Amino acid sequence: MKIVIVGAGQVGATLAENLAREYNDITVIDINENALRALQDRLDIRTVIGTGSYPDVLVQAGIEDADMLVAVTNSDEINITACQVAYSLFHTPTKIARVRARNYTDPKYKNLLFNDKHMPVDVMITPEQVVTDYIRKLVEQPGALQVLDFADGVIQLVGLRAVKDSPLVGQELRTLKEHMPNADARVAAIYRKDRALFPVGDTVIEDGDEVFFIAAKKNIRKVMSELRRLEKPYHRLVIAGGGNIGFRLTQALEDEYNIKIIEYSPERADYLSEKLNRAVVLNGSATDQELLLDENIDKTDVFLALTNDDEVNIMASLLAKRLGAKKVMTLISNPVYADLMQGGEIDIAISPQQATTSSLLAHVRKGDTVSVHSLRRGAAEALEIVVHGDEKSSKVVGRAIGDIKSPPGATLAALVRDGEVIIAHHDIVIQAEDHVIVFVVDKENTKAVEKLFAVGFSFF
Repeated sequence: MKIVIVGAGQVGATLAENLAREYNDITVIDINENALRALQDRLDIRTVIGTGSYPDVLVQAGIEDADMLVAVTNSDEINITACQVAYSLFHTPTKIARVRARNYTDPKYKNLLFNDKHMPVDVMITPEQVVTDYIRKLVEQPGALQVLDFADGVIQLVGLRAVKDSPLVGQELRTLKEHMPNADARVAAIYRKDRALFPVGDTVIEDGDEVFFIAAKKNIRKVMSELRRLEKPYHRLVIAGGGNIGFRLTQALEDEYNIKIIEYSPERADYLSEKLNRAVVLNGSATDQELLLDENIDKTDVFLALTNDDEVNIMASLLAKRLGAKKVMTLISNPVYADLMQGGEIDIAISPQQATTSSLLAHVRKGDTVSVHSLRRGAAEALEIVVHGDEKSSKVVGRAIGDIKSPPGATLAALVRDGEVIIAHHDIVIQAEDHVIVFVVDKENTKAVEKLFAVGFSFF
């Protein structure tokens, strides 16, 4: 695909990296020459210096025959205008904009504003909301490293660390059914010391393995209990940072959890106090040891560091853990920091770019790809694909999963048919309109997965 990306910030750069790796034709526009040079030094892409909403700059970037425009600058107005220009002058087929202000995304106005008649944005991405939803699922599933929804939430892919003395550790995967006769599940991938293992029947789960499994949402807790001792539901949360993400998360959770939110700016703290109902707002620094001790950090179930400063988040998290917080989740934008910190004193390092990129990737994938989740810092991917065609035009329709030659490192993990979850076993036959969940250990093979589910010409 030929894709023009407006904005070379964290989201734009991560997206360009993901898409360039898959041999797409990428051009990035930004006013920051240094940011563009840094991208060009490590990626095979074109760059254009200028404002991405200007028609002449878009022409320089090749918008006239582009398949897609993705506008992800820090300015909602530039992003929206870029989409309008691409639509009005160049008839660009797909236009995606990052829109952050709630004034635009308010349901009262959103559908009236964003349509071909007024503001032609086909897909609106709100990174703060994407990250908020991502963190909320982690809070709701204690012990999980990652929780991903498919098929409108009826099925979930969960990543967690297996620990010794759990029923399945030291056992072969084929015994999974014996352990859980009433809850079907499938292990989609195992990572051992950062090396991907392709799971087969005689694979033995070891202590410390990072295991990704898929199951109906109602069975998730049961499966987790086989791989590690179930953690009690969280009750007390301390959130550091009352910015967009911290505020949205507190709003979403304050009715169900006991929340204290620490905000450094007195003005912002006042605003939070007015807008929040039950949460306790504290004005101060999350790296202030006295403040944390006064607020009983040692009785906190989860400390969430969600400021927009990586260093503050890391230092506050390390301090909170040292002072007795049971679990620490930390927002870290710099991927180098994230890799260094995850799994040590910081239990979960959350990458805002990875969460946002996941929400964009489904629109780039070929075929009827409903959702895509980028995993393990973009190395792996999980896709939800709707199957089309018939036995003549499709390589998968009417075939049992055991007879389908999947690309290397790809697991057909589960499918959803008419709202019912069916875990993939070798004798399950795929039908047209099934939603198939595919786990790809190495993203290099994503194109081969797309080809597998592509429909031949006889279908049209």
